[in-house]
Amino acid sequence: MEKKLEVKNLTVSFRTNNGKVQAVRGINFDLYKGETLAIVGESGSGKSVTSKAILGISAGNAIMEGGEIIYDGNDLLKITEEDFVGIRGDKISMIFQDPLSSLNPIMRIGKQLTEAMLLKGKQRQKNSRDEFNATLKLLENHVNAATAEGNPELAKQNSQKFKNFDKFEYKHLELEGEYNRAFEAARESIEEGKNLVFEMEHQAVEASVAATRAREILTRAAKAVSRYYVHDRAEELLSLIAEGKAECAAVKKSKDFARLIEVMNKVEVILSEAATFPVPNFFAMGYYMTFALEPMPEMPVPELNVFLRKYLDDNFMLDFIALAKKGMIHAHEQAMAVKKEVIVKLDEARPVYENVHSEDKEVVIAETKKLCDLVEKSIDRLEINKDSIAYTFNNALADTVNTYYKGIKNNDKEQERYDKAKAKYDAKVEKGKTPDYKLAAASVVDLDKTRDSLLVIIDRMKQNYEKAVKNDGTQDFDALTVGMIDFLKEKAAGVVYKVTKAMAKHRALKLMEEVGIPEPRKRYRQYPFEFSGGMRQRIVIAIALAADPDILICDEPTTALDVTIQAQILELINKLKVERQLSVIFITHDLGVVANMADRIAVMYAGKIVEYGTAEDVFYTPAHPYTWALLSSMPDLDTNEKLDAIPGTPPNMIYPPKGDAFAERNKYAMQIDYELEPPLFRISDTHAAATWLLHPDAPKVEMPKVITDRIARMKERRG
Repeated sequence: MEKKLEVKNLTVSFRTNNGKVQAVRGINFDLYKGETLAIVGESGSGKSVTSKAILGISAGNAIMEGGEIIYDGNDLLKITEEDFVGIRGDKISMIFQDPLSSLNPIMRIGKQLTEAMLLKGKQRQKNSRDEFNATLKLLENHVNAATAEGNPELAKQNSQKFKNFDKFEYKHLELEGEYNRAFEAARESIEEGKNLVFEMEHQAVEASVAATRAREILTRAAKAVSRYYVHDRAEELLSLIAEGKAECAAVKKSKDFARLIEVMNKVEVILSEAATFPVPNFFAMGYYMTFALEPMPEMPVPELNVFLRKYLDDNFMLDFIALAKKGMIHAHEQAMAVKKEVIVKLDEARPVYENVHSEDKEVVIAETKKLCDLVEKSIDRLEINKDSIAYTFNNALADTVNTYYKGIKNNDKEQERYDKAKAKYDAKVEKGKTPDYKLAAASVVDLDKTRDSLLVIIDRMKQNYEKAVKNDGTQDFDALTVGMIDFLKEKAAGVVYKVTKAMAKHRALKLMEEVGIPEPRKRYRQYPFEFSGGMRQRIVIAIALAADPDILICDEPTTALDVTIQAQILELINKLKVERQLSVIFITHDLGVVANMADRIAVMYAGKIVEYGTAEDVFYTPAHPYTWALLSSMPDLDTNEKLDAIPGTPPNMIYPPKGDAFAERNKYAMQIDYELEPPLFRISDTHAAATWLLHPDAPKVEMPKVITDRIARMKERRG
């Protein structure tokens, strides 16, 4: 499955007046396309801190102490706020816990839905223009390097072909944009016209209001007339529109809707009929209209499409694709040659990082720069599916080296500060006084651990490139080249696609319908206080979906709702995930909420993932005492026994426990749980848990009876 997001060793703390709160402590997980990953745990376990780190909206006192969050070849912990603008909302979106506080109470719902669409639309145009120009130029450079080295005349010919592609691609988008605007105008007119006709037929609208709305709808319907939409019946449509507008004036006096309804229905028939007609191949048409010296032939659209496609292929496209393929191969081979150099260089450089304690700082920094420069050259920038390990290597290595030397510089000072504070603390204890505070541990960098992190980065990069070299020769460059052409077409479309207020309103109304808001046109002009809690949450979901994101983060979206509405919202999120092929991170404190919607579950406690597995793993074979405690406290319809409450409270993360963080609340805790933190024991390929109970030498402990009984009932129902 395709990985959409990778979280590696994420560590987040917060500066407070009482000390540093260690909120997230080295967690790891992946999110795959089309799946729901549930992160479950009590309040304060680090769930929301993790989600906000992914979205780049952590609190001002947050400290990103380590780790990586990889999305689309970027480490989200390292990119600038400007870079995040193209990701936050567009690619990764979030539904927050309290819908009322997520909405502006003095702004109409419609404006809140459309505001981001309009702002993001401008940014998307700029980003698309930059990506289109940069990628097309890079492809041209590789084509020239592959075919015209030392031949300026051939290079000039190649460059002209790329200019021609650029030129006719914009003509294509001009034609398609005109068609799309006509199509959108028709669709809006049909939908709004149907609503108005229904209201007029049932006498549910005042005559003056109906006349005003009908005039607006008819004016919009006129915009559906274009060269390739409502073309043959354009005169008939425009005549009906003129008649309808005249009837609007009469309706205000007569209060009789009959004739206006008749005209509106006829307009709808013409517009609906146009939507069924075949669509011209505007890409091929763009080339013909740009470079052909003859007028467009008059023939039915299906025949015209065949003619235009053949004309494009014979005169340009087949030759251009063959040329682009040579550029793709050249870029790949050039990058592959450098990848082989990188493998050798990583082997040579590894001893420097193994002995980083004794190496001169200048030697390590110089070696790091050489490695980073070489890896930068090894990346094939024409690959659409980015190699996330290669793209993030430079930041990961340079930052870890920086952390190491920062530790050398500050550790002694921090240890000295701690020793003074401890001496003062101990002196009070010796005098028989009980200090009203705990002593925070020294905030020092573990140099050995940082050295090991450097070696992990080196080894991971080497293994990644060794795999790439081994698989070299399996690439389908025909498919990759067509993919590149499609990528360029997509980016060019983004340049000319302007989101207007009318388009944003129409999309907002469709989103409101999609998330189950009744009477969206009426609700569009209302304020948040006029909505129920469930309806407000649906609006928040609609806003989150406005930019068609890849990833949707749901941060306890049902907590503020009653159980009936909770079920509706969960069902809605499930439906949207399937329809839109979303990848979902669902954060909750209630395992019961995710029982029927999660593909995989990460149970989190005191900033760590203590159990990780598929939904079936966690519900049928839970292994960590904390997971048992969560399940034991979860009611169901068949449980007659008293539910078990989890004793105590989560630990103060200014002073994280030495061993297993759950030990103080765990009735199955052993002596080792208070002394040594358990590793993540692998139970199966999909299931792991961090508990000493899984150690081969641990005593056999049975799950609580309330859980085993529930599992037995679930298995019986499954047959």
